[in-house]
Parts: sequence; structure tokens; C-alpha cells
Amino acid sequence: MQHITRRRCEGAAMGLISLELKPGLGLGPFSLGMPICEAIANIEQDTSNYDVVQVKYYDEEPLMFDIVINFPDLGFQLRFEPCSQRLRLIDVFDVKTLQMRYGNSFIGGPNTATFAAVYQACGPTYPGSYDADRGIYTLFYPGLSFAFPIPPQYEYCVDQQAELPLEFPNGTTPVTSRICIYDKSSGGSVGVGASLNKAILPPLPVGSLYMEEVHAKLADELWFSVGGQHLPFGASPQDVWSELGRPCEIHQKQVDQMVIHNASDTSPRTTLCGDYFYNYFTRGIDILFDSQSHKIKKFVLHTNFPGHADFNSYIKCNFVIHCPRSDTQKDAANTYEHYITPNTKWDQVQELLGDGGRAAIQTQGSTTNPFGSTLVYGYQNIAFEVMKNGHIATVTLFQS
Repeated sequence: MQHITRRRCEGAAMGLISLELKPGLGLGPFSLGMPICEAIANIEQDTSNYDVVQVKYYDEEPLMFDIVINFPDLGFQLRFEPCSQRLRLIDVFDVKTLQMRYGNSFIGGPNTATFAAVYQACGPTYPGSYDADRGIYTLFYPGLSFAFPIPPQYEYCVDQQAELPLEFPNGTTPVTSRICIYDKSSGGSVGVGASLNKAILPPLPVGSLYMEEVHAKLADELWFSVGGQHLPFGASPQDVWSELGRPCEIHQKQVDQMVIHNASDTSPRTTLCGDYFYNYFTRGIDILFDSQSHKIKKFVLHTNFPGHADFNSYIKCNFVIHCPRSDTQKDAANTYEHYITPNTKWDQVQELLGDGGRAAIQTQGSTTNPFGSTLVYGYQNIAFEVMKNGHIATVTLFQS
């Protein structure tokens, strides 16, 4: 597990913050289902409150576990489903540190979140469940759960106590140790331990372009499954504006460092090459235009994996690259069978396309990039930038 930490300046004071608790919907500015880029944008807009932030992920298999944004000083974390990179669970693991507002009541922080206080703030609900192995009693509301440790000497009270709120013989009630916020459609079983994995994502709004499938036919075009746009190689900037709208940014390509590998081109590379990019960060796509013809010559598709220098610069592009069968597999009905997606690993790509040959090393600026170099492999009409863990960072499409 790897993590990146951003810390506040030395001597900065940390005051208590209060976030609105929205059962089944979110906490403060963080809404269930939101993409990780939106969460990070919210954090960057309020650095005075969110000044110690950790991004945690499993670098060897980044699709195996959640991507986690952790706030150690505030006692809560955001858990993002790794494939879609959308927020599926908010886990308040230190209730004493974070104060939450619900209606006219406050939960956590300096206000001890006892069973009785929670029950008074959130209202009546059904009896919860008791995990004897963990000694945890969990109380459920739609999209919200509260975990209460039960001292061993009072375990018998949980078994016999049918009425709520739960109370011990000495007149005290349990104190909340953990609060989970999740989509209501998950049901009432999301609590501590393995049951955290039961929190599911809310559906995307109808017509949402997030995680829209972008289909690529090699040496031909891109087409977008939701909007229905088609962008062929050779299209003009006007065509792109008409199909995708205004780009997020336009910039001129720097010296083309890869052209030195073209034996037929002996011209020195000391000036800007003149080609220019349209950057669509919100779609995870760059489009390169030729400086002379002003026609599309390349598409660059980004996967937005943590552990890459461009992480959070682009939203993940949910591409589907249609790969031709080998000559022995082709038939008249369907010449395309295999697909490459953002979740396809490099060894699977080689199974489909054959040996990638010798790789070029991409440093991404070794002095400013903490993640190390990547490897670039080229095939006819397509090139892959591959991370050390075998996952694809970018795919470049071109016409050979």
C-alpha cells in the first residue's frame, strides 16, 4: 500500500470543523458517487480545513482495493471504487475528532456520541446487530450506520435488551466508535469489518458523460457511446469543436523527442515542432493536430491511475480499443474480436498483439516525478505507456 501525504505548514493551528451529515448522500462537500477529481478539487478549494491529506492505494494491484483519501487529523476517510474512481463510502473512524451536524443536533467532536444521543438526533429505528467476535453493536439507518463497542461485562445486555436506546445496568449507554455513510440502496448491512465492502455506488445521472465508453478503431476513428460523436483521423479543429465543444486547454507540442527514432528524418530537433494539442481533461483525452494540415494526427487516452505523474490531471477515459484478430482468426462476419480497456494489463495486451519489443523509457521529468519512469511500447497504429505495476498509463493512437 502506497500513500501520498500533503501536510500543512509548520505551526499552523488546527481548529474544529463541523460538516453536515447527509445520511445516504454524503458528508459536507463530499457526495457519494462523486469522481475522485471532484473530491480533490473540493479539498484544494478549502486547504485551511483539509490541510493534512493522504492518498492511499495499492500500487502493485491498484484495481484490487479502494483508492482512499484519508484525513488523519479529522478522523475520516473517503473510499473510492478503484475502477470507476467514484466515492462509494465515507468512513468516520474517529468520532471524537470530527463534529457533524444533523438537523439541529451535533454528533461527535466535543459532544460525546452516545447511543442515547444518536437515537435522539436520528430518531427511532429497528434493533441493530451484534458482532460477538468484535464486540461491536451496529445501529442502522437508511444509508447510515453507527458502531458501538460493548464492554465484555455487558455483552449479556445486548442479548437480552430488546428495547432502544440501549442502556447498561449502571445507567450509561455505549459510545459511538465509527460512523459509515453509504448509498441507501446498499440496504442495512454496511458496518465495520468486511461488511464495509458491501457499500455500492449510486447510479450515475441519466445522460452523464462520466465513464462514457469511448470506442477506438485502429487507424480510423474514435466514437462516443453516450453522445454519439465520431472523430476520425484527419478531422479539423472545427470538427472537434463541433463534436466535443471547447477544449479545456490548447497548447503547442514541444520538441518531438521520439522522431529521432525515425531513420528517414535527419533534421535537428532544436525548436518547437509546431503541432498543437487540444486537451479535454474532463474526458481524459488529448488530440494532436498537425501544424501544416491542421488535421488530427494522434489521440492520447489517459487511465488516471494513482502512482503516475499525471494522476488527477485527467478524468479517467473509459476507452474500448477494438483490436483486429490475427490472420488465422479472421472471418467474413467479424474481423474485430478483442478489446483493450483501461483495466487491461500489459501482459494481456501482449497476448492480443504480440511481443511489444524493446521499450523506450519515459521519465516524465525525473526531478519532479516521485513515481519513477514508465515504459513505452509501440505497435502499428498504437503505442502504450506502461507503469511498473504492468498497468497502462496512456494509449496513443495514430496512423502508421
